[in-house]
Amino acid sequence: MLTARTISPGTLSAVPHASLRALRAALVRDLGVGFASMLQEAGGAGGASLFQAFRAWCAENGLAAPEQLPISLFQESAAHFFAQAGWGAVSITSLGDAVVALDAANWSESDPDAAMPYPSCYYSAGLLADFFGHISDGQLWCQEVECRSSGAARCRFIVGSPEILGHVYQRLAEGVGYEDALGELE
Repeated sequence: MLTARTISPGTLSAVPHASLRALRAALVRDLGVGFASMLQEAGGAGGASLFQAFRAWCAENGLAAPEQLPISLFQESAAHFFAQAGWGAVSITSLGDAVVALDAANWSESDPDAAMPYPSCYYSAGLLADFFGHISDGQLWCQEVECRSSGAARCRFIVGSPEILGHVYQRLAEGVGYEDALGELE
């Protein structure tokens, strides 16, 4: 059981959940569909800092560097870190050999009152792609496939290679569910 210490200041600053939601709402209002890439790019720019904060958090909690942790301990530690950092209570699980899912019933970027027609935590998707990319041998993408902002009970992000998530994205555009699209790759 982890006895998590607090996150050290210096690499992160707190952004109130309401501010992140208001930013998304303003971008949607002013840019329409063009808002997604802007939020995703901004999120990606913060991934390295978030990962460095996680690295420091691991050291302060007597853990090895994140890339040296066994997968189950990495998943447990990252879940504790994200919760402590204010992103929400999360679980991180593997979906097969090539995709990881991050689930949260209270993800900070989501807004159940937004009534978005599709998953829309784009800032988080960029952030998580870059964060998890720091423990990968190659580039990773992240796609939100369930979102509280569009009426789902949780936010679910899937993280995997560009090839795998490109396939999932294409199949979603064709009306196939993400679970079925992932199943096609097995």
